[in-house]
Amino acid sequence: MHCPAAVTLEFSAMKRLVPLLFAALKFGLGFALTSRVYELHRDEYLYLNYGRHLAWGYLEVPPLTALQSWLTLALGGGYFWVKFWPLLWGAATVYVVGRAAQRLGGGRWAQLLACLSYLVGAYARLNFLFQPNSFEVFSFTLSCYWLMVYLQQHRPRYLYGIGLVLGLSLLNKYTAFFFIGALLAGLLLTPQRRLLLTWRAAAAAGLALLLWLPNLLWQLRHGIPFRHHMALLHDTQLVHVGAADFWKDQLLMCFPALGVWLPGLLALLLYRPLRPYRAVGFLFLAGLLILTVLHGKSYYALGYYPILFAAGAVWWQQWLAPRPRLARVLRPALPGLLLLLAVPLFPYVYSVYPPARMQAIGRAYRSTGVHRWEDGQNHPLPQDYADMLGWQELADKTWQVYRSLPDSTRARTLILCDNYGQAGAINYYNRHRALPAAQSFNGSYLYWFPPRPAPPYRYVIRVQEQERDNAARYARWQRRAAVLNPYAREQGTVVMLGTAPTPAALDTLYQDHRQALAEWEQQPPAAR
Repeated sequence: MHCPAAVTLEFSAMKRLVPLLFAALKFGLGFALTSRVYELHRDEYLYLNYGRHLAWGYLEVPPLTALQSWLTLALGGGYFWVKFWPLLWGAATVYVVGRAAQRLGGGRWAQLLACLSYLVGAYARLNFLFQPNSFEVFSFTLSCYWLMVYLQQHRPRYLYGIGLVLGLSLLNKYTAFFFIGALLAGLLLTPQRRLLLTWRAAAAAGLALLLWLPNLLWQLRHGIPFRHHMALLHDTQLVHVGAADFWKDQLLMCFPALGVWLPGLLALLLYRPLRPYRAVGFLFLAGLLILTVLHGKSYYALGYYPILFAAGAVWWQQWLAPRPRLARVLRPALPGLLLLLAVPLFPYVYSVYPPARMQAIGRAYRSTGVHRWEDGQNHPLPQDYADMLGWQELADKTWQVYRSLPDSTRARTLILCDNYGQAGAINYYNRHRALPAAQSFNGSYLYWFPPRPAPPYRYVIRVQEQERDNAARYARWQRRAAVLNPYAREQGTVVMLGTAPTPAALDTLYQDHRQALAEWEQQPPAAR
């Protein structure tokens, strides 16, 4: 005879079975369906370097990623631990999607359809890169889920949970402000607007602000570098994002699940049984409108879709319930259709195929824009694939140049790179070697640049995207190596060696550093 507690525990476990199975599947597929021909992504090297410089803020994003980086490096920094975090947040998101379908009244079939919708979309790619995006999608989805639970049960703990998650989201990525704006719009457009006037909502908002406060103070103390970051992002990347391309990408990113998320959106807005959750539907519309107006990147919207998978799956289940003959056909057909539609996208969501094969495959996809880079032009490989090649080659060649220097003066060497990807890759692949940390004037590396030493540098290893003549600044200026991988975005990057830099050259170097940092902190160079 089972005791009541055991029966309750067993029932609870069974309720979570489908979401848990899909969460485990999500985590496992991330490692199984990838080729080790590809290295880490350019941005991953930057974020990993955060772990060596813990702070309450960085020039690119808030500090939550840095904590994950610190833990990753403490565990050895291996490939598994780098990928552990995005796959963990992806698996957690799948679980929440399944639970949301259950909360809305969906059975196992609806949970399966909702979770499968997440697996076949662009999240497979997003949840494989160690970037803030995976936690962002998770936090947005969990916030929507807890909002729906609160609207069901009116328990204050769910409001406080939303405040907690949004506070962590603000510590993760500043695009959380767009989501918060969309959330407020969604509530204001429904009778739930009354919720905003309660002291419990104010307490939840206060909790979010309290969590974000250290990063806010960091921003204020450093001249609000976020403004400069957004200006650079707009001028170099967002300017190429048009409204038509943005909305076309919305259809492509989750195309296999279009038949689930679109009915989910309509059901949240129009279907009577889901009418209590209309705020979530308006949140989606407001969020995408904000991103359209601000020329946001297409993938910024990915955090708004998962909750629609749950709503759409539940709508399908309830619509098919009084139609048993049709249900016998569509209940197996709909999940099968998701998998069938995902087949053409497979090469772009899982990095299984090597570069030459991807280039050949890409000829049939060029009109879709998946080969369009941030410069607005089409290239042989998708940008994030090209950003995962050539890095170890660069790191090893930099190490070889350093090892070729005389032992007696080798330590007096500065390694200076054009961008954070180069510096981060050199530091990552040489993390177990006695190599000075590579530096850059790009991004947060500005805060990590070493003070001017005495005696002065004897050598400068200069990693340049294109070879530039600096012979007048050194007693000797040589090209020592170059990245040869034809598919790498860094192809042609050169490793130059400057011997005995002149005092004027070092003066210029540190002046350039002060100038670059002053631009971020919106103050004259002399103020530092």
